Amino acid sequence: MRKDSPFTGAVSPNTVGKIFLCFETKPLLATLLAITLVMLIWNFQPFYENILSSTCHCSSSSTTTNFLNTTLPSTASVPHLAEAKKLTASAFRTATTTTTSPINADPNKRQFTAYGNAAALFVQMGAYRGGSATFAVVGLASKPIHVYGRPWYKCEWISNNGTSTKAKAYKMLPDWGYGRVYTVVVVNCTFPDGNPNRHNLGGRLLLYAYYGLSPRKYEKFTALEEAAGSYNEARFHPPYPYDYLYCGSSLYGKLSADRIREWMAYHTWFFGLRSHFVFHDAGGVSEEVRKVLEPWVKAGRATVQDIRAQEEFDGYYYNQFLVVNDCLHRYRFAAKWLFYFDVDEYIYLPDGNTLESVLDEFGDYTQFTIEQNAMSSVLCLNDSVPHHSGEWGFEKLLFRDSRTKIRRDRKYAIQAKNAYATGVHMSENVIGKTLHKTETKIRYYHYHNSISVQGEPCRVFLPPSAKNNVTWFDKLPYVYDDNMRKLAHTIKKFEHDTLGNAQLPL
Repeated sequence: MRKDSPFTGAVSPNTVGKIFLCFETKPLLATLLAITLVMLIWNFQPFYENILSSTCHCSSSSTTTNFLNTTLPSTASVPHLAEAKKLTASAFRTATTTTTSPINADPNKRQFTAYGNAAALFVQMGAYRGGSATFAVVGLASKPIHVYGRPWYKCEWISNNGTSTKAKAYKMLPDWGYGRVYTVVVVNCTFPDGNPNRHNLGGRLLLYAYYGLSPRKYEKFTALEEAAGSYNEARFHPPYPYDYLYCGSSLYGKLSADRIREWMAYHTWFFGLRSHFVFHDAGGVSEEVRKVLEPWVKAGRATVQDIRAQEEFDGYYYNQFLVVNDCLHRYRFAAKWLFYFDVDEYIYLPDGNTLESVLDEFGDYTQFTIEQNAMSSVLCLNDSVPHHSGEWGFEKLLFRDSRTKIRRDRKYAIQAKNAYATGVHMSENVIGKTLHKTETKIRYYHYHNSISVQGEPCRVFLPPSAKNNVTWFDKLPYVYDDNMRKLAHTIKKFEHDTLGNAQLPL
């Protein structure tokens, strides 16, 4: 029988080695045990799936937590197991998240699992007051849900004093079916009892957007807020800040800064001092174009809105229907007449008409359309004029398509206060009359595609004899028309007198 040595109060070297070995071996064994456990779980993954699917209806996250808490020691007491516990959790989640349908389920009963959303229920661009009791919310919505479903809207005003007023909403789809993934929606909210903010306490306009006929599935959001004391009835009545306001469509692509300069100089002259121009930059306002517009912006004659974020929402032609409707309601009470046309089009008054006299004559109409003079964007006259390359585009693009009795696109002007929604070529949602026979009073020259030509626009030169003859080009007849050319000197002088050295040299 072995006898222990008497205790001497010191620890021998062998004893220290054994203790050290003991403390080093236990964590190592625990780590190996944990790794072995991970491998077992990995290899028997289908076994665990079957056990879980048949005996447990809890979530995978709670199952993982329970398993780890009961199987592995605490990482606080054994730090070496922290990584092993992470690996085990990862392996267990893999096992539980790939669970298929229960064993006893009918194999012929198929499941449909949805992930994500292809298009938003509603994408708001703006919300505006249309008067004391009416509001407009302008945005995009999933086109299929409006074509094949029955979505609807409801409005509610929450006053800052806590009271609530509700109103039915009327929706309009003004893009004539041209929408793509998204279609344009204008929601009109009219409160039957009058101004919901009549005491000027301020409040919020809420819009309820429903997915279908069921009133149980909807989205609710704040479309507009009014601060206390901010309501001003006077702004909905004349006199308005401007006589005329231009609402431009989406500007995109590589635009010619020269053509933009010429267009802006001409129309600021044409519409006069009490006019304003709103441009919408969808990627077309390059640094060169911005430099051309900047002097007019600083002079208070123009506004450039950045709408490049619209590219995230696939609508028709850079969402131009959305843009023109937002402009309609945003500037509804900024001017009596809003004009809609493009930056390669020039409004013209034939036979000595003035804009004031024409619009006074059309005053009883809500909108009128404008006939087109289609111009060639390549044909110029080879008349040996000095400094021909320095002439402006409308000075030298002088040949007009002479075909008659064909339908051409029209542009238009509208009294926005009488319109609920609008389009690119006219509105179908108005109160009042529309006038079409206007060609003897007002027209527009259209230099199609010239806006995207960099540098010299003339690409085909015709002899001087073309002034007096019909020229056939690409199977189309053209005649000489120098009405715009006659105005060039006046426009250049106006630009110089207005901007001075702020604009590019003549």
